Amino acid sequence: MEKVAIDLHIHSVLSPCGEAEMTPNNIVNMALIKELDFIAVTDHNTAKNLPAIMAVAKELAKEMAQGLCILPGIEVTTKEEAHILAYLPTLEAAMKLDAIIYQHLPDVMNEKELFGPQYIMDENDQIIGEVDKLLISATDISVDQLWKIVSDLDGILVPAHIDRKSYSLISSLGFIPLELDIKTCEVSRKETFDNVKKNFRLFKDYQFIHGSDAHQLEDMAEREYFLELPDMQRQTLIHYLG
Repeated sequence: MEKVAIDLHIHSVLSPCGEAEMTPNNIVNMALIKELDFIAVTDHNTAKNLPAIMAVAKELAKEMAQGLCILPGIEVTTKEEAHILAYLPTLEAAMKLDAIIYQHLPDVMNEKELFGPQYIMDENDQIIGEVDKLLISATDISVDQLWKIVSDLDGILVPAHIDRKSYSLISSLGFIPLELDIKTCEVSRKETFDNVKKNFRLFKDYQFIHGSDAHQLEDMAEREYFLELPDMQRQTLIHYLG
């Protein structure tokens, strides 16, 4: 078994709440500086910066002995206003989910002076486009529907920051539907797993991960969150979480 350092909840500049410094190259290089092994960039309701981020990681892996595995992901806001982390086995699957989600976002346009820009970047950190719809809006996809969509793409769902009093599956529904067959939940970095189990008895059968939910580089996790995996493969991590 290999002990790997993870941060599976990071936002790029594409999220309107993400700082301008959260470019593909900056994120990947900061992950390498912090000696992380697995990261997931999970922008709100979109995967459009993942092609650049994964290209940067692949190119740097050729130049450096240190590798970095990128798990494709999206932080989806369901119609219940719950934040759910969707992790996919491939970039292609993530982009398919991206297209589905975009169709289910309301026609509310982003006001970047108010919410911030939503920049799509290439592997050189050049802006190549913007997403017009406001990405922090709730989709009209229910939790049940999202589970079916992601499962059909061979992905998994991990409820985000379940300990929070807003934008969590627990604050929205009060429980985790058993039919979703969810195995792992994310806990905010300031909360402990023991406290979550103590305060929510329904979580006794779940496993937990921490995520930084970083919107700026300094907030990305250090080598502080670990999992033990048999090898450094996305499929292995997907299997572990799901």
